[in-house]
Amino acid sequence: MKNFLKLLCFAIAAFLISCTNNNDESAPVFPEGSTEAVNLWVQDSMKRYYYWADQMPAKPDYRLPAKDFFKSLLSPQDRFSFMVNTEDSSTYPRSIRNMYGFDYTIVQLDNNEVVTVVKLVLQNSPAFNAGLERGMIITKVNGKVMTAANAEAMAASIKDQTVVELTVGKWQNGAVINEKNITVYYGFSFEQPILSKIFDKNNKKVGYLYIYDFPDGMTQALNQKFAEFKTAGVQELILDLRYNYGGSVSSAAALCSLIPVGLSSASPFIIFKGNKNGGEVKRTFAEQIAYDSKALDFTTLRANALGLQKVFILTSNSTASAAEIVINNLKPYMQVIQIGNTTLGKDMAGFVVEDKRKPRKISWQIHPVIYKVFNAGGSGEYSNGISPQVIVNEYAGLPLLPLGDPDETLIATVLNGGYFKSADKEKNGNIRILFQSDVPPIVAGK
Repeated sequence: MKNFLKLLCFAIAAFLISCTNNNDESAPVFPEGSTEAVNLWVQDSMKRYYYWADQMPAKPDYRLPAKDFFKSLLSPQDRFSFMVNTEDSSTYPRSIRNMYGFDYTIVQLDNNEVVTVVKLVLQNSPAFNAGLERGMIITKVNGKVMTAANAEAMAASIKDQTVVELTVGKWQNGAVINEKNITVYYGFSFEQPILSKIFDKNNKKVGYLYIYDFPDGMTQALNQKFAEFKTAGVQELILDLRYNYGGSVSSAAALCSLIPVGLSSASPFIIFKGNKNGGEVKRTFAEQIAYDSKALDFTTLRANALGLQKVFILTSNSTASAAEIVINNLKPYMQVIQIGNTTLGKDMAGFVVEDKRKPRKISWQIHPVIYKVFNAGGSGEYSNGISPQVIVNEYAGLPLLPLGDPDETLIATVLNGGYFKSADKEKNGNIRILFQSDVPPIVAGK
């Protein structure tokens, strides 16, 4: 669950809460431990922290099951808030990526043929260990042919199981070859490493970083990668955030601090805007980085900063949350050239609200939207996603090549100045995306 939960909310601060006090004498009183008492706690917590608290119903039905009650409080604009019962794993968000460690896209080719392309396989995941690779074509799931018509139902059925049988093959010269069956079991995917490369382009050193997510405590790894880039004389940088669901805002701030020229510890990084209780909170790079207790400090990181005036960022519909903050919040300080597809559009942030009494009396944990986020210049409001300056279909060059390969479609767009040199890539340039297993993300509260 860890990776997917990071798409839906990222930690801004450690927050501990017991039952919220309700000073309204007319408020209902329910027996401790009852469904109604749990729902009252949920309502009180949401009144205090929820970004759209003023839109919540005045008289909700306290008799509803807790999860249904929570849903009844949500704004129609809210795609991301959710609630889980820490004592019931079935209440947690489920996705193919967090259950099996892979994602796929169904595309329609120029000749109208429909194929299912494996786009992501997490390192040391169940899918990885079963032999699944990025670029493979899935022809059948549990013996059934996958099509555009049954894609959504098929994805739902995969999430309802603990083992999935895939028939896969390789794409070659417009056809699937070497088909075989593999079995993928439900299981844990380990933390994903940062992938780095250095390319030579027109006598320039171009650094490449594929960053899967932004967990707390990643500053040491980032600092090491940028130290290597700096030693190698890297003059341009490609950030690959195409499948990055987000994570820690502090880790995103740390990454941003390592890229542009001219930053100081007082440079503003982010503005959080909450409801009437939360107000507006402004933080510098140094302040936001320090919210991660495991982080290296701003001054230490800046020693390895590249000091660039522009950065290339690769994106897709799966780029979300803290990854979108990287794109938006670098813009006041440098030229950001975004390449790929429009991002998901999570311009929101939140933290966990839970009962920390000892002994704990309520096992539910709320992950609400609490803030809208803006950059140092006050720009935000990208709920429809952040659009790239250069729109490139990742599937314009089948088969998909490994991430970090200089001939991979999005990377080659940067290295080759936006033009494909491969005739095969040009031939597949009109591919249409019909369905993606991770877009939109599954939200537990919906």
